[in-house]
Amino acid sequence: MHVSLLTTIATCVATVAAQSNQVSFIDGNTKIRGVNLGGWLVLEPWIRPSIFNPFKGTGIVDEFTLTQKRPAQAKTILQRHWDEWVTLKDMRQIKAAGFNMVRLPIGFWAYDNKNTPYIKGQAKYVDKLASLISFQIGWARQVDLKVLIDLHGAPGSQNGFDNSGRRRENPGWQQADPGARRTRAVLNKIQKKYGAASYDDVILGIELLNEPLYTKIDDAYLGQFYYDGFYQQRDYSANRVVVMSDAFRVTSYWNGMLTPSDNGAQNAAMDHHEYQVFDPNLIGMTPAQHRQQVCKAVDQYNSVDKWTIIGEWSGAMTDWATWLNGFERGARYDNTYTPPGQTGKYVGSCQGKSDISTWSQAMRKQTRKYIEVQMQEFEKYTRGWVFWNFKTEGAGEWDALRLVKEGIFPTPGGTYQYPNQCK
Repeated sequence: MHVSLLTTIATCVATVAAQSNQVSFIDGNTKIRGVNLGGWLVLEPWIRPSIFNPFKGTGIVDEFTLTQKRPAQAKTILQRHWDEWVTLKDMRQIKAAGFNMVRLPIGFWAYDNKNTPYIKGQAKYVDKLASLISFQIGWARQVDLKVLIDLHGAPGSQNGFDNSGRRRENPGWQQADPGARRTRAVLNKIQKKYGAASYDDVILGIELLNEPLYTKIDDAYLGQFYYDGFYQQRDYSANRVVVMSDAFRVTSYWNGMLTPSDNGAQNAAMDHHEYQVFDPNLIGMTPAQHRQQVCKAVDQYNSVDKWTIIGEWSGAMTDWATWLNGFERGARYDNTYTPPGQTGKYVGSCQGKSDISTWSQAMRKQTRKYIEVQMQEFEKYTRGWVFWNFKTEGAGEWDALRLVKEGIFPTPGGTYQYPNQCK
């Protein structure tokens, strides 16, 4: 069933919280408390800088250019990386830390790399995570973690970020994939397999596409893609949750589509990402101001008419993590990087700031307070949250397992040291 976006916008009326008590992601009372398996099946230079640092000055800045410029070397690098970056040990640590799910980013090229330099091979690791492999239980099943599969990169790139596989000034998804047919064909492979009832015990949902950049994509194109992707999943499961990015818009912008009042649609959810490190007006805030920013922002979710999750957030209050803004790019914080359209301003030095072992007690306390206020407010106003990321190579504010080990990340669902921060 393919519903027209324009027809629906003209006829449907939003029903706020229409789905809140119908089918939950996990159960009626449990909040989503997860981590992202970022940097695994889609490379990101700031998560694993050791992969990219040897290629400084070569024009290699993402997975696309790595496979384009060093195809033979890339194959060896990727195979080793896939084998070692996420293991059963990691999954056990995630579970032991108190998390109940993982979000798994994967690029379109894992299933269709035709006419691209991308190297395939990632799909079997989705199986290793969630499936029955050689009569052994998949890792997530083995440790009792749910999985949200997230298509993180589309043909041509849906946002121009390196986390889409290809860093470029102008995203090319709409031009490279008319009608999003190729993207939907990839989704169909994922949905047909992991949307089936046999995966109900482990697959939490399937996210149609991560962070499409609305300023570079026509509303009609993206909205129709959401409709088509949703109903394509319904060919295989009436209940599998379908997750849609808010595309950097206010999440309630998408009210009225894919709700019960919209042709009886059920089990659709919105994904909002909450960061305070990519806006120069936020970089210079004090920790207390960052916490108040959380308090001011979260009540917007009350007006969303579908389940909402915070699919990405972190403990970072600055952009000082190495290569966070892109390989061989600096940071807004020390004014070594100023994106087009922004005004640069020096706030402070980034040297040594991401290494948790160098943090003062005050830094540890402020980071924990910031993490806690987000957890508290996200759980109050949404179905839950997924921290970015499960681990990194040295970006401390983004490394959940290291933060847990250091006593900076509280036990999910446990007792807070700093409750009731929003008043």
